Amino acid sequence: MEKGSVQYRQYLDILREELRPAMGCTEPVSLAYAAALARDTLGVIPQRVEVKVSGNIIKNVKSVVIPNTDGLHGIPAAIAAGIVAGRAEKCLETLGNVAQKQKTDIRAYLENAEISVSPATDGLVFDIDITVSHGEKSARVRIVNNHTNIVHISRNGVAETEKEVVESSEDSLTDKSCLNIDDIVAFADMVDISEIEDTVGRQIEYNMTIAEEGINNYWGANIGKVILRRQGNGVEKRACAYAAAGSDARMSGCDKPVYIISGSGNQGITASVPVCVYADEIKATREKLMRAVTVSDLVTIHQKAGIGRLSAFCGAISAGCGAGAGVAYLCGGNAHAVAHTVVNAIAILSGTICDGAKPSCAAKIASAVDAGLLGYHMYLEHQQFYGGDGIVTKGADKTVCNVGRLAREGMKETDNTILKIMLED
Repeated sequence: MEKGSVQYRQYLDILREELRPAMGCTEPVSLAYAAALARDTLGVIPQRVEVKVSGNIIKNVKSVVIPNTDGLHGIPAAIAAGIVAGRAEKCLETLGNVAQKQKTDIRAYLENAEISVSPATDGLVFDIDITVSHGEKSARVRIVNNHTNIVHISRNGVAETEKEVVESSEDSLTDKSCLNIDDIVAFADMVDISEIEDTVGRQIEYNMTIAEEGINNYWGANIGKVILRRQGNGVEKRACAYAAAGSDARMSGCDKPVYIISGSGNQGITASVPVCVYADEIKATREKLMRAVTVSDLVTIHQKAGIGRLSAFCGAISAGCGAGAGVAYLCGGNAHAVAHTVVNAIAILSGTICDGAKPSCAAKIASAVDAGLLGYHMYLEHQQFYGGDGIVTKGADKTVCNVGRLAREGMKETDNTILKIMLED
């Protein structure tokens, strides 16, 4: 790779597309964003709302607390929050700066408005379709494939925005087939720091802030605190604990924004916070930290491109592999070290299920980071998993492809079963 080349620019574009600020869990916030946009299109607070959503939206909204709602959760609550207090121009930060009166109004709207929810039938993994009405007026907004990908806006049945619906989580995004371990490390080595300050730099700032919030206060199941109190305070445990603590806070409605990866705040936290903890331990420069987090981010994105935005495969596992790769780079590892770390980490926890966004995500994040670090420590000890060991094959990038295949093809029915179990509760 050469600086300024087409591939170099693609890598920058990928970071700019995938690293974005978000307030709260991204699926309910995407619902709130769509609802706010529908309200704006209608021009008045709607009396009735009809929403159709795919199964993975149901799964990821069911249990997580929506920020700035005083503890509400669920699809109707996300819709009500977006209609009453959402600022559509803020996209995934639509529920930032909600006044106390608006929080009261959200509950009142939830109790009095007609909000109906039904499953989407088009078979897309990510599908949000909202129709709002007031008297004879109506408006419709549809988002598919990723959290801000608007494919339809209409007012009173007349389309204002219309885009072809395709079955791809990479819809409208930069082609990620250019990603590979060797070039990810080469890019991190050469990237102009000023070109990633607005993405990676802010990711470090935002995500460490919410991690410290989770450590210093009581959120969720307090997984971060449990780790530090019961498992020690060494750098490896701090890396796991701080990443988990960020999720503790985020899954329980903390109103601090995070920088997401591949549509997920938990993945954005997992890919960055452990590397930050290690950087503080070894007194790394900020520039070295930013380059290491870039490795972690791109390794995570490399895996997620094959898996998809939403899946039965827990995305934190991919980000844990990324974190291990980032730590390997931070500590002086080259592409060989990163590749071996990734393969080792993939072999340890791949196949962990995603059963929606909720407090236990923090514990999965801790396990994912631990697996990523173990993968790196195996490399340091000249130990590795070999091609033919389960889904591991010769070559890190080929093993990453196997993970994508496992998630896309092998876990489809798993996803359906998870949703059925969750809806029985």
